[in-house]
Amino acid sequence: MVLESISRIIKMQLPTYLKKLPIPESLGDFARLTVSEWLRLLPLLGILALLGYLTIRPFLPKKKKQRDSLINLKIQKENPRVVNEIDIEDLRTPNVCYCRCWRSKTFPVCDKSHIKHNELTGDNVGPLILKKKTL
Repeated sequence: MVLESISRIIKMQLPTYLKKLPIPESLGDFARLTVSEWLRLLPLLGILALLGYLTIRPFLPKKKKQRDSLINLKIQKENPRVVNEIDIEDLRTPNVCYCRCWRSKTFPVCDKSHIKHNELTGDNVGPLILKKKTL
């Protein structure tokens, strides 16, 4: 049923549609088309544009993979995770962790987004931990 409908559209309605189109014979004729003639051409032009895009799509530059977006390029690469701790006497809370991967939803506070980032990219970035110095 569906294939019969498609077949009928291609064999009967498409040739009739194409015969009625105001296809210009030269570039100058495009300028002479009326608004209603342009509107009749739009579906065909849209399909041709889509086919053109699908044809060149494999040759377009690919999106960067996560591997290309390492944050830490050279600091302590021998360590599985770079974490720095700094003792500060005047902190109100015992520990404060700051994000260094730029992926935290609560930036600048770390929400451990670096764990997923490190798994995806092989990076080793970790938070900056400020600790209240205990005497």
